[in-house]
Amino acid sequence: MAEPIPDRPKARSLKPLAALRPFLRPYRHRALLALFALLVAAASMLALPVALRQLIDHGLAANSAATINRYFFGFLGAAVAYGGFAALRFYHVTWLGERIVADVRSAVYNRVIRMDPTFFEVTRTGEVLSRLTTDTTLVQSIAGSSLSIALRSMLSLTGALVMLALTSPKLTGALVVLLPLVIVPLIMVGRSVRSLSRTSQDRIADSSGLAGETLNAVQTVQAYTLETLQAQRYDTAVEAGFDTGVQRTRVRAALTALGIMLVFGAITAVLWLGAREVLAGQMTGGQLGQFLLYAVYVGASAAALSETWGEVQRGAGAMERLSELLEATPAVTAPAHPARLPARTAGQIRFEGVRFHYPSRPDAAALSDYTLEIAPGETVALVGPSGAGKSTAFQLLLRFYDPAAGRVLVDGIDIASLAPEDLRRQIALVPQDTVLFGASARENIGYGRPGASDEEIVAAAEAAAADGFLRELPQGYDTFLGERGLRLSGGQRQRLAIARAMLKNPPILLLDEATSALDAESERLVQEAIERLMRGRTTLIIAHRLATVLKADRIIVMDRGRIVGQGTHAELVLTNPLYARLAALQFNASAE
Repeated sequence: MAEPIPDRPKARSLKPLAALRPFLRPYRHRALLALFALLVAAASMLALPVALRQLIDHGLAANSAATINRYFFGFLGAAVAYGGFAALRFYHVTWLGERIVADVRSAVYNRVIRMDPTFFEVTRTGEVLSRLTTDTTLVQSIAGSSLSIALRSMLSLTGALVMLALTSPKLTGALVVLLPLVIVPLIMVGRSVRSLSRTSQDRIADSSGLAGETLNAVQTVQAYTLETLQAQRYDTAVEAGFDTGVQRTRVRAALTALGIMLVFGAITAVLWLGAREVLAGQMTGGQLGQFLLYAVYVGASAAALSETWGEVQRGAGAMERLSELLEATPAVTAPAHPARLPARTAGQIRFEGVRFHYPSRPDAAALSDYTLEIAPGETVALVGPSGAGKSTAFQLLLRFYDPAAGRVLVDGIDIASLAPEDLRRQIALVPQDTVLFGASARENIGYGRPGASDEEIVAAAEAAAADGFLRELPQGYDTFLGERGLRLSGGQRQRLAIARAMLKNPPILLLDEATSALDAESERLVQEAIERLMRGRTTLIIAHRLATVLKADRIIVMDRGRIVGQGTHAELVLTNPLYARLAALQFNASAE
């Protein structure tokens, strides 16, 4: 069973960034080029103080314009090399950041889109969207700039410390003694930034989830005049995110101020000692100038590290959240060596002693000792009160879940031994709540069989009684239908879903009250089309209106996850009290 995303503990390292390695590996040559540019740029930068020392001690001391020019050209050459390779490093590192984050986004989406319903029972869609957008943006920031700045600063800091030691071991020793007094407080405060950053991302995810939930049900919100209530709830979520963000920014500002004061305070103390060395004749002016520049490098690098450390930690927290999605495993997976179905199955279906509980309702059996056999080409209707288990049978047949006990077989093959994709290619589902995508009518029908020709799409629409209204749309079949097809009526959306199933032309057809949203004329047309579609294939119908199942070969009466009767309409009216009561309620109401 898929595990819910756990509460995220406070991490104390940058280990989550190691999850970026598989995404970096395909571009390691470019990464090596960026590293080479980084090393050359750092070497050029570290050469500048040496050139300055030579200029002061030898160029100015020689009192020769030619000598001064030579040292100035050397200084300029080092500066040009530094600028050129710094630009090269920036380009390649930024390219890597963009490329890696694009791959991370694709990998996360490809993993999430294959997760089973159990995953989405415990994970809000808004939370996933937040990770795909906000978290990947943070990772992009550190992969494209912050991590590069941190590496450059670490390299500069190390190189400058080495050159400081070569310039004046005595002054460097004093600086090294002072460094722990600078670094330790920065690390301590940086951990607080990391914790607050993770909390901030959680608050953003909460507001995203709330917005997605309400916007997807905006008509219900408006119908019950809940706009003010939902706006207040969203404001509360946004304010919680703002408060956490302000707290994080306050700590980061304190971290920056603390870093700058501590670093340059230490440098000032050391330079005071250096000035005394010059006065005592133990250092030259050029050495002090060289030491000064290296000390500035140390200070600037340490300050940059303190500034970017929080960003890198935020990125590590974001990558940790993304890794949870990348490492999530669906409860329903293909076995190591899946069995193979023929290109088109006969359509025989058998449930053998199936027992199933939804993960979110472990105490209530959705199906219990459920045994049913359906012959190829047979039309079987499932009827019963809400919660009887009709939709659960569909879910198990499509292998969105695996039963706790028993088996489901297609053509005598246990579907647990099949790859879910191979099984689902044999089945078309027309749900009661039609799902259309934000695309054209042609594309929505074409999802039934990607690659189908325009003629086949039109033929499917004609068979589903959808061709007429589609041709009347502003751009005909190429009209954009809006998000979830909101530009169409309920009946029109349902006819498009039926056309999609017709285009797929599967051996097994699942109809979840497929004509419930149609007017009388459209229902007659679509019912005729469905009857043509049902010929020669196995069909299961979930029926809430019994008038739609009178022509079924067999009616299965379900109650509380069990089969309590089966037969034709005429037989069940006489022999099954539950069915007789349902029939009396519906048909008497229709007569009135």
